[in-house]
Amino acid sequence: MNNQPIGVFDSGVGGLTIVPHLLRTLPQERLIYFGDTARTPYGSKALSTIKKFTEEIVEFLLEKNVKMIAIACNTVTSTCLEELQVKYPQIPIVGVIEPAVKKIIGTAKENAKIGVIGTKVTIENKAYSNAIEKYGKYLTVYEKACPIFVPLIEEGLIDNEITDLAVRHYLRDFSEENKIDYLVLGCTHYPLIKKSIAKTLLDVEIINPSEEMVYGIETVLRENDLLAEKPQKDNIIYASDLSPNIINMIKSMFTDKVRVGVKNFDLLIEESPHF
Repeated sequence: MNNQPIGVFDSGVGGLTIVPHLLRTLPQERLIYFGDTARTPYGSKALSTIKKFTEEIVEFLLEKNVKMIAIACNTVTSTCLEELQVKYPQIPIVGVIEPAVKKIIGTAKENAKIGVIGTKVTIENKAYSNAIEKYGKYLTVYEKACPIFVPLIEEGLIDNEITDLAVRHYLRDFSEENKIDYLVLGCTHYPLIKKSIAKTLLDVEIINPSEEMVYGIETVLRENDLLAEKPQKDNIIYASDLSPNIINMIKSMFTDKVRVGVKNFDLLIEESPHF
């Protein structure tokens, strides 16, 4: 048993979509979340930049004495996961893609058509299609980069006509030419606009990796005897830039079980009081 916190990080606030599922499934655990809101989005950045930012965040979480690290970012998972696992063998590090692929394999029938949306980097790396192919199940995968979604979400434009227009623009192919059976939200920001996506793609089953990742985290904790012994308190969210938009989004998603702090790589500002 291990009462140290679980470290979770993302390029911004999108990874917070994983946290409610974690708190419900593993209520005894304590979480430390880091969102790199000052430097988001990662999906359009150079690979060397993504790797540099990712290592800085991992080092920060290790300073917080976390017992495992969950990468709640498809872009980082698709580009950095294996290297991080090699560089930091002393701690379990898991990504968001594999649990979602296992869900697809277990759910989709042969010859099903799978749509995957994500950042430019995730789609260019064919992260999901390559992972699906490894299982040898015949599925047709259509991948689409949606680079405007993350900036819209980070600006708080979630239930908004502008976002609805952007969703219709990017997903038109999936509803017309390449009509799909399943859609994978290949970025943890995207569940925040799931309603808009569902309005555009009627009768399509949406797979949310944010939900599936929780089961992967639980499995790793059990296999490594790292489950917390008793309920922990004081989950903390850090952000490299804590704008009013970010605060409002956090408040809309969580209760007073979370503290909010600001982190940059020169200065740690003390956490604010509970909401």
